[in-house]
This record gives sequence, C-alpha cells and structure tokens, in this order.
Amino acid sequence: MTIHIGADKKDIADVVLMPGDPYRAKWAAETFLTDAKCVHKVRGMFGFTGLWNGNRVTIQGSGMGMPSMSIYANELIRDFDVQTLIRVGSCGGMQDRVKIRDVILAMTASAVATPSSTIFKELNFAPCGDYGLLAAAAEKAKLMGVDVHVGGIYSSDTFYDERPDLNKEMQRHGILGVEMEAAELYILAARYGRRALSVLTVSDHLLTGEALPADQRERSFGDMIEIALTAAFS
Repeated sequence: MTIHIGADKKDIADVVLMPGDPYRAKWAAETFLTDAKCVHKVRGMFGFTGLWNGNRVTIQGSGMGMPSMSIYANELIRDFDVQTLIRVGSCGGMQDRVKIRDVILAMTASAVATPSSTIFKELNFAPCGDYGLLAAAAEKAKLMGVDVHVGGIYSSDTFYDERPDLNKEMQRHGILGVEMEAAELYILAARYGRRALSVLTVSDHLLTGEALPADQRERSFGDMIEIALTAAFS
C-alpha cells in the first residue's frame, strides 16, 4: 500500500478507470462490476476492484485537478504496476457542434501548466492519448449510437475561470471541451510507457450555459463507463 492508496498490490487490477468523484467510482463499481469489493478508502477516495465480462478492473477516484490526479496516477503506475488508466469524467463543451450528453474522446490535452511542467523546462510537451484505446472507444461509441467527438481538449487548473480571452482562443483552435485532469494523466502515461485515455461526458456547455440535470447524469455517464471498459479490453 501507499500513502494515498491503502490497498495491497494484489487488490489493484492492471486496468484502472479513474472518475474524479469517489462516489461516482462507487456507483460505477456497483453498476458495472460483479463481485466488486472496496479495496481501500483512504481520505474517502474510494477504490473498488471487481470483474467486468470476466476481466479484473479497478475503479479508483482521482479527486479534482491535475495535482490530485498526479498523486493517484503516480502511485498506481509506480507502486501497483497498473498498465492501463482511463479517466472517466465530465467536461464542459466548447464548440457549437458539441452537445450536452455527447461523449468526447481526448486525442490530445492542452494545458497552461501541469504538475510535470518543470520537468520539460522550455519545451511545450504535447500529451496525447493511446491510439489503440482511442480507436476502440470510438468504435464502441458509434456501435452504441452515442454522439461522439474525437479531438483536443483543454485541461484547466482553475474551476472558477476568469480567463474568457483564453477560452476564446481554445474555441478558435478547435478545442472540444474543458476539464481538469487529462493532461497530467497523459504525461505520466508517456513517462512510464503506459496506456491512457480520457472518456468524457459533456455535462455543461460554456457557450450555451446548458447543464445536464442531476437526474439524467447517471444514464449519460453510464454510456461513458461502458465505452471505457470496452476499449480497455479490446
């Protein structure tokens, strides 16, 4: 076990799905996994391991923001030897063609800064998702009839944003949505030679001000979890 993940190494699967909200991890484990067991709950950041179609899967909360994601992803990779990490979470739409409930598959993740920024010094490293996971997720989404978008997203380190000028540039350059974790996850996966992807549900929209009603979130997030699980084992 580590400082932040109080589980034995054997309790963590090679494939880990990472929602930000620990209670969403609990919901996903209870909904999609069989024989799901809570393997740790340090700081209330639950981790569950169970079976999906006979395959071992861990669903581990990551918390909000890239610093928190960095802690959990680092420990999962370095101490538990996890091979595949898929972020499953919500995002804000940033293009007119991206609608509430749509799914975004993050090919790339731009950021002003990440916890890894100091490593690269003057270099603007371009973090990207794993192509195999990306292609499998896109195929599954289309088979499910889910409206899916593949492209670049923006990982922000500020939830209450006060940079409309920056958002405008992101939109002008085709960024599909904004969230807070993917860029650091992709960098860590590149550093350690692991597979990573971010599968995101559009829960609100920066242009229209729309937001997904609470009573409809689980159904839409369910599509995202199914896409991620299928991609992981394709």
